[in-house]
Amino acid sequence: MKCLAAAVAIFGFQAAAAMAQQGPLRIEITEGVIEPLPFAVPSFQPESAEAGQMANDLARVVSDDLTGTGLFREIPASAFISTVSDFNAPVQYADWKAINAQALVTGAVNVQGNNLTVKFRLYDVFSGAELGSGLQFSGTTAGWRRMAHKVADTVYSRITGEGGYFDSRVVFVSETGPKDARKKRLAVMDYDGANVQYLTDSGSIVLAPRFSPTGDRVLYTSYETGFPRIYVLDVGSVQRRVLESADGTMSFAPRFSPSGQTVVFSISQGGNTDIYSMDIASGQSVRLTNTPAIETAPSYSPDGGRVVFESDRSGTQQLYIMPATGGEATRISFGEGRYGTPVWSPRGDLIAFTKQNKGRFHIGVMRTDGSEERLLTASFLDEGPTWAPNGRVLMFARETQGASGSSTLYSVDVSGRNLRPVRTPEGGSDPSWSPLQK
Repeated sequence: MKCLAAAVAIFGFQAAAAMAQQGPLRIEITEGVIEPLPFAVPSFQPESAEAGQMANDLARVVSDDLTGTGLFREIPASAFISTVSDFNAPVQYADWKAINAQALVTGAVNVQGNNLTVKFRLYDVFSGAELGSGLQFSGTTAGWRRMAHKVADTVYSRITGEGGYFDSRVVFVSETGPKDARKKRLAVMDYDGANVQYLTDSGSIVLAPRFSPTGDRVLYTSYETGFPRIYVLDVGSVQRRVLESADGTMSFAPRFSPSGQTVVFSISQGGNTDIYSMDIASGQSVRLTNTPAIETAPSYSPDGGRVVFESDRSGTQQLYIMPATGGEATRISFGEGRYGTPVWSPRGDLIAFTKQNKGRFHIGVMRTDGSEERLLTASFLDEGPTWAPNGRVLMFARETQGASGSSTLYSVDVSGRNLRPVRTPEGGSDPSWSPLQK
């Protein structure tokens, strides 16, 4: 009998382990998908009078999340032979096999006042098995989209064996106005562009926001005093404070350490730019590089032991790795062109970067030793990649050419497939992906 594991394997996946009839599917994504996996998400069943519209909306967000990965293809409701009118009724597997649905997601929604409960099940249609039971999330009606993202994360993880990334947020620079007089302010949104909240006004230029490892704080650079200074902002309260550096210096390009207790950043002083680290609690700084070169855009490895950064010490802009405490740096980029804005994958296996070569900009990835470089995009201007929490998707900014050009956020997976714009109310740049929300 054909099972979901076998069906997925022929689509560019490789099975990591055999699936027991009663156990969760575990597969490892090893290459680009040739054909997305067909799945069905009938409208969730309302279990209370107030739950009707929310049940439909929840199912749509779950479907959009899965379809947006490029790994799944939704079978439209018009093709359904049977419906799911009772969440607890037996599944008519033959009807779903007939329309080639290989995965089926069903759900039920209960609303009591401001309280929301979502129950759901995932079925492997061809093996006739339920992949887990008793799956349920509870919360408030105001957080219904988060609930849908959590359902989609669970389904994604059960089918792919990878961590999910839908229940996450992105902080970015929201942009309005012409290119030569652009107004910028910090904003935060759900990973898919919903629920945008503005964190600053547009009275001064802001750059390079970066989420903390816990997702509750954001580092960014502001020019409100006339020169760049680093601020740390609490996302919940929108309260902020400046991170003081040496008098008369310009500080920028900050990023948190994995512990969230240290910040690594650049200081420009006397025509020289070097990388420093700072203990947030004490404000004590340590200089990590000391060369005549311009050295900036540092990013920690997930274990906090190393830092990747860009430097022109070799004569052109390239990528280097050094211990997190400073010391000898090793060059890892050797291709044609210039490399910048490196960021370490949360999985620890890859480094994403921006590359400029022959008048084109690219988002690319390479192994941490510089091997297996792969360019994922190409355009007039692509820059500033950030990793999804599971290390399988990147988001970046793309700017179009000309005086009327605008900047838009895009996402792409690590295979270079599934390039998609991220909808935002205004233009966007400098994205930074949060970890999964708690």
